[in-house]
Amino acid sequence: MNKQDNILIIGAGLCGSLLALRLAQRGFKVTIYESRPDLRTTDISAGRSINLALSDRGFKALRLCGVEEKAREICIPMYGRLMHDKESNTFASNYSGRENEYINSISRGDLNGILLTEAEKHENVTIHFNKKCTSVDIENTVAHFKDYKTKEEFSINADVIFGTDGAGSSLRKSYYLEKKFLFSYSQNYLSHGYKELEIPADKVGNHQISKDHLHIWPRGEYMLIALPNMDGSFTVTLFLSYDEGEYNFENLTSEEKISAFFETQFPDALKLIPSIKDEFFNNPTGSLGTVKCSPWSYQNKTILMGDAAHAIVPFYGQGMNASFEDVTVFDEVLNSFERSREIASWETVFKRYEKARKEDTDAIADLAIDNFYEMKDHVANPLFKQKRKIEMDLEKNFPTEYFSKYSMVTFNENIPYKEAMKKGRAQDKALLNLIADKDISTSLNMTKDELKIVLEKVQQETNEILNDDKIAGL
Repeated sequence: MNKQDNILIIGAGLCGSLLALRLAQRGFKVTIYESRPDLRTTDISAGRSINLALSDRGFKALRLCGVEEKAREICIPMYGRLMHDKESNTFASNYSGRENEYINSISRGDLNGILLTEAEKHENVTIHFNKKCTSVDIENTVAHFKDYKTKEEFSINADVIFGTDGAGSSLRKSYYLEKKFLFSYSQNYLSHGYKELEIPADKVGNHQISKDHLHIWPRGEYMLIALPNMDGSFTVTLFLSYDEGEYNFENLTSEEKISAFFETQFPDALKLIPSIKDEFFNNPTGSLGTVKCSPWSYQNKTILMGDAAHAIVPFYGQGMNASFEDVTVFDEVLNSFERSREIASWETVFKRYEKARKEDTDAIADLAIDNFYEMKDHVANPLFKQKRKIEMDLEKNFPTEYFSKYSMVTFNENIPYKEAMKKGRAQDKALLNLIADKDISTSLNMTKDELKIVLEKVQQETNEILNDDKIAGL
């Protein structure tokens, strides 16, 4: 491994552009090939989530690369969830009992554009657009491409190849097609898909509903969510089964059926979407899947990062943050070799990186599935509301002693995902057990002394569950 190696990155999305920027800052020579046009000059948002939730893990990576402040300039803070019921009533639930903990709605394209521009400022970075990777010869580190404009097919030789080309990664596909090594791979889809709609800004460009919240219409078998955009609009996403239940994508085939669905299930949202029929029929239906695979690297030649290695469903708002954290962890691995002055091959770096990262990416994938069921159903459950009320009170009164599972994942970038999942699940179980057994009060106005007793009970029950899990080998 040396700074003169010819590094090829396949994919100039969020992970690829941030990785290129960081490698360039470290003095490496980087060339990126991207299948899509340059998003800074062409609108390529169709069919993809145009805004995402940026939180502490993502900011940590952006801070590392010196672009945190630029990103904050295009963020809209969301301080909690705002739930909408069928009667158009709403109730708010903050993300944390601590002050100044919130997530941020940010434009995927605008953030990607910032990262590409920052990467291009380095002379050791070259970016090529409209070049689709068709396959990779992983043995000889040769990537094969097709130019979308000229239709020309060509090949690029590299010393090292990073595959940051998303859930449909060409490099990952080459791993299992070439059969050069034992490669484990799974891709599991939810029975639900998604479709994006829009609540436009009002006549003077303002948001028509609160821009300070992530809006959720939880309905058990399906749900609607909405995130604010800088132009006053909201990106609305419908999550719905493909073919199960009274309403699904297969049977919503007419304007009458679509209107009836929204009128009965999401009446307040329907009033804000001008042409539900046109948007529903014209916008594509996307799939929701989880990718897990191993190993991520082949010898000292190629490695998968970001969604190419660990695509997850969007329900924890951590897909982008997890991919950005890949860059942070990879950078820490490079630092560890520099500190020890150990001469390292790319193969040793790749193996140490995967060892440090794999269990955490598996954990956030599982947590994202958990949160799918929580968001579409549990957030409106009375027992869940009691649990959240207690958690908020504990975080507010004991901000350094209690962290909910959500807070550990979202606002504590130094707690690994695996640890957050393990402890968070135990805490959730402890709280629900104590509430169900009436071992703790759920009074709205508990004193701090009463809350201290609740905290001690929750901590004790959590530790007992963790010990039981350890004995059971979980």
